[in-house]
Amino acid sequence: MRNLPVLGCFVLATLALTPAARAQSQKASQNVSATDEPSYRKEFIYGINFNTRGGLIGGASVRSTKTLSQDWSRFWGIEAVEVKHPKEQRVTNINTGGTFVLGKSNYLFVIRPTYGVQRVIFRKAPESGVQINALLGAGPSIGLLMPYYISYDLTEKQPNGQPRPNTQQTIVNQQYDPNVNTEAGRIIDRAPLFAGISETKPNIGAHLRGALSFEYGRYRDAVAGIEAGFLVEAYTKKLTILSVQSASSTKALNEQFYPSVYLTIYLGHRS
Repeated sequence: MRNLPVLGCFVLATLALTPAARAQSQKASQNVSATDEPSYRKEFIYGINFNTRGGLIGGASVRSTKTLSQDWSRFWGIEAVEVKHPKEQRVTNINTGGTFVLGKSNYLFVIRPTYGVQRVIFRKAPESGVQINALLGAGPSIGLLMPYYISYDLTEKQPNGQPRPNTQQTIVNQQYDPNVNTEAGRIIDRAPLFAGISETKPNIGAHLRGALSFEYGRYRDAVAGIEAGFLVEAYTKKLTILSVQSASSTKALNEQFYPSVYLTIYLGHRS
């Protein structure tokens, strides 16, 4: 999954350089009105995001675009994704079958409002073909650190690992802490996703993105396509996703800058 966006960029870039795509652009250019007026004024799209910092599905986004001329437009959008640490490792408790990420202390969810500009590179024919756009955008990043809760077994046990006689099993849901949850074998499972939502802490940062979008579609009022690009994100401090027993090691393990490559599949409409 980590290589999916990179592969997508390569395939789509190859497509952009084919003679057919260039021929479509030349044909469409001949049909552009001499008044330089676009055939639509607004565009609204929504999509699913895949990126090198996310899981199977990175997140979702929406975007509204307003055309300025045949070649230029401006847009605003918002994206919500989960950011994962590259060293996250999922572990299974062989006794219970529960799974958890060893060392994970917080989830990182990010909301990214974006404002930017878009330019047509290759224009498609009116009713078919592929249009290629280049876009550049930037904006704030709101990083939400939500505690990662685990189900931890506090039952008193004998040296052989068995519960002491007449002892009731005690299991609690708590945020993972490497100085408290010292025995991985006592972690039963990951607690429910939103168990720590009331303790979420916001962190402010900023991001910059650049991308190429490959737009398909046979009708003027509908749009579908793929966007492939890069994103650079930074925060005012390091955000703790993984924790170890040493505070200095925890600080060194986590990051303040989050570069990534992404691929977004989108649908939308125009008016």
